[in-house]
Amino acid sequence: MKGSYAVLTAIGADRVGIVDDLSGLVAARSCNIEESRMAVLGGEFAVIMLISGPPGAIERLSGDLASAGARLGLRVEMKSTREPAAEAGRPYLLETVSLDTPGIVHTVTAVLRKHGVNIESLETDTAPAPWTGAPMFRMRAHVVVGPSVEVAKLKDELAHLEAGQDLDVRLRPVFPVPETE
Repeated sequence: MKGSYAVLTAIGADRVGIVDDLSGLVAARSCNIEESRMAVLGGEFAVIMLISGPPGAIERLSGDLASAGARLGLRVEMKSTREPAAEAGRPYLLETVSLDTPGIVHTVTAVLRKHGVNIESLETDTAPAPWTGAPMFRMRAHVVVGPSVEVAKLKDELAHLEAGQDLDVRLRPVFPVPETE
């Protein structure tokens, strides 16, 4: 959809109906949810959405947010942004699994930053390991490796990190799925 774009964020106590409430608010202002991520974190429900709308619709939605947030029991914010653009580079999936220890996200993302790798999305979670119950940490990131990045050097540094931090790290290219008729 051509027009204006904004990122809407909301957080509040988890309850049934939050997504319906927010999507209804967006639709009522003639806007569209282009992309979104939503999750329960602890007892809170967190939402981030890329919204698009015809000229003026985003501004009307923004003007309604304070009263809508109070009515819905959510802290809601919106920030104007630009139309999404495809980034030049090669898509990869990075996954790590390890015992849960502080600093894993920082350690891995520092290597990505050093090599100029852009993180498109990243999610983490912890869960007890089968049989032992030890806290296990998992990180999954979709990244874009720029054309100037030497993938072999990136993989070497990730392998060094894997050995030094006792992590299992996998970096693999994402291939597009061909359309079938």
